[in-house]
Amino acid sequence: ENTREVDATVVAGDDAEVAADEAGDEFARYFDGSVRPKVLVTTRPRPSAEIFKFVGDLLQLVPNAFFYPRRSFDIKDICKYGRNKEFTHLVILSEKSKVCNGMIISHLGGMGMSRPKDENDDHNDNHNGDHNNDDDENDNHDENDNHDENHDKNDEEIPPGISGPTAFFKVSNFIPGADVPGHGTSTSHVPELVLNNFVTRLGHRAGRFLGSLFPHDAPQFEGRQVATFHNQRDFIFVRHHRYIFAEGKEDNPETGKKKTRARLQELGPRFTLKMRWLQEGVFDTKFGEYEWIHKRKEMDTTRRRF
Repeated sequence: ENTREVDATVVAGDDAEVAADEAGDEFARYFDGSVRPKVLVTTRPRPSAEIFKFVGDLLQLVPNAFFYPRRSFDIKDICKYGRNKEFTHLVILSEKSKVCNGMIISHLGGMGMSRPKDENDDHNDNHNGDHNNDDDENDNHDENDNHDENHDKNDEEIPPGISGPTAFFKVSNFIPGADVPGHGTSTSHVPELVLNNFVTRLGHRAGRFLGSLFPHDAPQFEGRQVATFHNQRDFIFVRHHRYIFAEGKEDNPETGKKKTRARLQELGPRFTLKMRWLQEGVFDTKFGEYEWIHKRKEMDTTRRRF
């Protein structure tokens, strides 16, 4: 990092222009807690048994992630199905020689998981109950009158502006959680999220894209779990830990009590991502417009530029 060439796209953490852009981007509703993500995970057609190790670890890492067998469905059909089922993200895993080597993440823009009700919601429901009962008689008309309005949702196109982008990441160095030395077992708590060293404009976008996979409305600190995405030389290192507080052996001279020490226990999995392209809208490699694409011959001319 200390030999890195100056990059004009590096932005300061308090940049007002970047903050204004991010306040209205596709991921703002996840970071302000108004929408809880709901992630559909699938694989390539006819996957090997080995890729299901990655699937299992990914479901442990990402809350509200659900696996659906790919079968022979086309990706565009899966995108429409996922959006109609209120999924916010689609993750597709690819493999080569029985090793996971690629990950497509597409932002579908669905309504996501329902949020837990609070007391105010219950009060409003009871308050409006009588009004709703008065309208029941008017609502019991012939359903055929609304046949055109209630057409098959699977035929609906995904609206622009809400959905997208789509990114493809190269996956490498995968180590299942079960193979991590001294690994722990993850719980259902929502982990804290660490997005480190995403300092360029493209890095901000990639970091927010990955961060939108996790809920931000109700942190569950009692679980003491942390999901880390550390960007270094354009490689994103993914780790999953639990921090543990333990009583030390030495006494604190000020309080006379044992010192409390913190340590990390890795839960797994470990893997590395490298983004290859970023596309506007949902998955469409034929007509989709690319925001960014990695061009090796033009971008990898020196190891000091990244």
